[in-house]
Amino acid sequence: MGLGLLGGLLLGLVAAATQSRQLLWVAEHLRPVGTLFLNLLQMVVIPLVATALFAGIAKLGHLQAVGRLVLRTLGFFWGTAVAAILIGFIVGSLILPLGRLNPEQQAALRQAAVADSSFIHKAAEDIPSGARFIVELIPANPVRAAVEGNLLPVIVFVTFLAVAAAALPDEKRAALTDLADVATAALVKIVHWVLLLAPIGIFALVAPIVARFGWDVVKAMAWFIAAVIVGLAIFITAVYLPAVALIARVPPRRFLRAAFPSMLMGFSTTSSIATLPTMLEAAVGELRLAPTIASFALPLGASINRGGSALFQAVAVLFVAQLYGVPLGFGEAFQAGAAVFLASLTVASVPTASVVSLLPAFTATGLPIQGLSILMALDRIPDMFRTMTNVTGHLTGATVIAAIEAERRP
Repeated sequence: MGLGLLGGLLLGLVAAATQSRQLLWVAEHLRPVGTLFLNLLQMVVIPLVATALFAGIAKLGHLQAVGRLVLRTLGFFWGTAVAAILIGFIVGSLILPLGRLNPEQQAALRQAAVADSSFIHKAAEDIPSGARFIVELIPANPVRAAVEGNLLPVIVFVTFLAVAAAALPDEKRAALTDLADVATAALVKIVHWVLLLAPIGIFALVAPIVARFGWDVVKAMAWFIAAVIVGLAIFITAVYLPAVALIARVPPRRFLRAAFPSMLMGFSTTSSIATLPTMLEAAVGELRLAPTIASFALPLGASINRGGSALFQAVAVLFVAQLYGVPLGFGEAFQAGAAVFLASLTVASVPTASVVSLLPAFTATGLPIQGLSILMALDRIPDMFRTMTNVTGHLTGATVIAAIEAERRP
């Protein structure tokens, strides 16, 4: 994907600098290839989000039997995700304007996006607001909502269904969760197949944009990456470390020393799951947490805790909105924040999953789906930093919950 990005940038910049008719023609006629790649990606989003979310919630078991530990752990993870979204919006609104395109360039980008997909135009016309947004979160017909590509109501319905399944007897619940796991695995396999075409798709999507707008788009991309990194640094410093110091009474320096190998592993592998052994060792060996707390909170965090991803997605929504000149008022920002929060709960353990799961936020706010291709092309660097942040959040959550439950070992 990095090669695809570099190739698209090179072709686009050369075409923009030389204004060669041949290069401009090639860049423009690559656009259908990029649209085909996006269609393949969108094809699996709804079923993947539905099956992954269902399995994650249903496996918790009966809510009354889950108990105080689960509620506190989920409350911490989800509360910090909300804080991450707020920080992402604030940092993005301060830094991203440094790379703003002029109104003519934004209008041209919007025109190209609408020409590529009638779905985007329809989504922009059908954006609900105010009370209508709240009402339409509960779908009268979930199947129809899925067919129309309206993911937020689908997520709400799947959540209700998963909670109901969690209350079933173990043997009946296992049949449903096993089916959801198998379906998720098959859909993830399709995503991997589609991502094999990602270098070509990204090349075909980036080249026409850069050919038309030159360095201005490249500058906007650089400011986006900077905003994500700055936001994640603020998030760790202002949320995770104070929680460790004030609630768990663990000195931040000691916590960071214990967490550093896991943070480095997450940064290198971009996978919370792959970092689990290192996190368990740090939690039990260095931070002296009770094995029962560590073995519960860390795997759960690796599955559903996405503070870093939520912050990235909040900045990404602002970036694409600014890039295409789509205004986001308070109502639209609230819808985008709600969509990002729900999307952060459905991030699967696949490459660029934080980008793929942004589709509900894009459709909820009328943002062009083509923006996903730009985010995907830029995703490698933010992915390393947000995974490192997620891993820090897993260990923070385990440390805080252990302190609340008073189960730290001497």
